[in-house]
Amino acid sequence: MNVALVHDWLTGMRGGERCLEVFCELFPDADLFTLLHVPGAVTPVIERRRVVTSFIQRMPDAARSYRRYLPLFPLAVSRFDLEGYDLILSSSHAVAKGVRVPPGALHVCYCFTPMRYVWDLYPDYFGDSAGRLTRALMPPVAAALRRWDRRTASGVHHFVAISRFVADRIRRVYGRSSDVIYPPVDVARFRIEEPTGDFYLVVSALTPYKRIDLAVEAATRLGRRLLVIGSGPEARRLAAHAGGGVEFLGWRDDARVADLYARCRALIFPTVEDFGITPLEAMASGRPVIALGQGGALETVVPPGNDDPPTGLFFAPQTSEALIHAIRAFEAAPGRFEPKALRRRAEAFDRPLFKERVKTYLDTRLAARGRC
Repeated sequence: MNVALVHDWLTGMRGGERCLEVFCELFPDADLFTLLHVPGAVTPVIERRRVVTSFIQRMPDAARSYRRYLPLFPLAVSRFDLEGYDLILSSSHAVAKGVRVPPGALHVCYCFTPMRYVWDLYPDYFGDSAGRLTRALMPPVAAALRRWDRRTASGVHHFVAISRFVADRIRRVYGRSSDVIYPPVDVARFRIEEPTGDFYLVVSALTPYKRIDLAVEAATRLGRRLLVIGSGPEARRLAAHAGGGVEFLGWRDDARVADLYARCRALIFPTVEDFGITPLEAMASGRPVIALGQGGALETVVPPGNDDPPTGLFFAPQTSEALIHAIRAFEAAPGRFEPKALRRRAEAFDRPLFKERVKTYLDTRLAARGRC
């Protein structure tokens, strides 16, 4: 069976690339199609296969500023030649699901979200923070991209959503049902360590919609120590408003991140995420989460008052005042969170389980088409 993997772009190892890595392990001989590949940006498991890129690869400054070519993405992905492949497995948050599918092939899309730039997060990317020219030009471009995104959904035989939250968005945007397979957390990368340190932790890209400003403001006003792992366009603005106890560490390697997870008081997660892997990484380290009570966090974090042991606290609305209240509530009863129970919660999303669930799902879909 000939398998083609399709991924939006390869510029770093984030949650989507962790999923892609598992797909590469399931299909070690599969070819990988992507708009852009920055060599060395992903793990050897991904790098060592045949990678086919689009003309976006050759555009000026594409490695750093590929998003400026967003209007060209549909054309670029449509030019991939997938003739001769029996299974096409796309992992998509932008345009990967829009590939042209040859007759007889099965196309399964592991969908992180419908194209986030033109749907739910359009104001974050092209609102007040964007330049005046961009704001003027984007409305008709975004409208065209939304039409394309809806139209090409018909080329997907089966959608698999990363959460019920995303499954609902797929239904609203595409009018399609989807199955849910949660993304993996590599529990083996993390450890429980006692005693913990005196700091709270944020692990995130520093972009506007992540709302890391809420964590920075809350820590500053409370006089708490906060370590921020990540980089992005918001870094300078956040630093300008941060108190002396807030430290910006940039990105760190996996070993350093695991060490900080194990020693933090709690992870602060102020974002509306499609799923959100960092809360589970914190739980795998035996550390609780203070999370916004919206989005994918509702499917992973267990608050007090349930049958299962608690793994964190929710706050709402999405304001610094609400987060401050949650931090104070956490500090008033820190002993309610048992590290081994938190790790057991993360183990329900462990990488081997994800791999087996994806394999079983694909085997079932292929069998139904007579392609075992």
